[in-house]
Amino acid sequence: MQDHQSEPLSREPDTLTNVKIISTGSELAKVTRTLSFEDSRPVVVMTMGALHEGHCSLIRKAANIGRPVLVSIFVNPTQFAPHEDFDDYPRDLSRDCKVAEESGADLLFTPDSDEIYPEGLKNATTTAQRLKLPDVATRPGLEDAIRPNFFSGVCLVVSRLLELTRPRHCLFGEKDYQQLLVLKDMIKERSDRFGIIEVEGAPTIRAESGLALSSRNMHLSEEQKDHALGLRRSLEAASTCSTIEEAQVRMRQILVEHELDIDYAAIRDAETLTPPTQSDRPLRALVAARLGSVRLIDNCEITLAQSPPRADEEITLPE
Repeated sequence: MQDHQSEPLSREPDTLTNVKIISTGSELAKVTRTLSFEDSRPVVVMTMGALHEGHCSLIRKAANIGRPVLVSIFVNPTQFAPHEDFDDYPRDLSRDCKVAEESGADLLFTPDSDEIYPEGLKNATTTAQRLKLPDVATRPGLEDAIRPNFFSGVCLVVSRLLELTRPRHCLFGEKDYQQLLVLKDMIKERSDRFGIIEVEGAPTIRAESGLALSSRNMHLSEEQKDHALGLRRSLEAASTCSTIEEAQVRMRQILVEHELDIDYAAIRDAETLTPPTQSDRPLRALVAARLGSVRLIDNCEITLAQSPPRADEEITLPE
């Protein structure tokens, strides 16, 4: 992996909001002790910025818990491979501050690479590659098969952010479903290091068209957004099928019809992400595909039809 440097987020004081912006762990520790909450351990929403309604829904949910809400913004270089879009990842701190505050954030934590990885990115990359990951991170045919260093980088940065923010709750979106399960397991397995942290998922937020919201969507043209709807439609098509094999074939057909380059299209056990072996287990449909340089993912809970639907039968997929 190339030695990316996480670029400092530009600050424009005249455009920033009243939300408290903190960039170091030492400052963060001081500020959280002064907050007027019975328990100052915050609810943390970790982001890479470019906030959209999906992030806002997490922040609003966090605000309802009754603890200080801390939103972190850090574009993490250790989870990007050299050919991926680290340099092009959207960055706009002024806008993100406004969006976070309007959604209910009390604190915005914007560390740089030196704060997160004080021993340097080269050492951080080596450390990440040595991490023991939860089993759910390495299920064949999913993210690890396509992005072999991704979860190592994610687990490393989340571990570091947990050390700095000391949360009582963490909220993550279900759009990154495998990541949610990985982080739940990692935090549980390392409770002796992080303490007891409640990890919650929140439903995927979609555009009116059905496209799952993502910071990367801003790189799509209107025509590409139409093609990207193939991810959602492939999930809908899977729900009309009677068997897992039929569903996976149909998902791939829909993705190809929308001119998407497929990374995977799979039906898995919703709790373990292993190929299903029991008919009474909850299922999850997961897809990942590319449009040019933009990679998109989506997923949903799924119940396979007991019999093929009628041609005029409308299928509604659970969110």
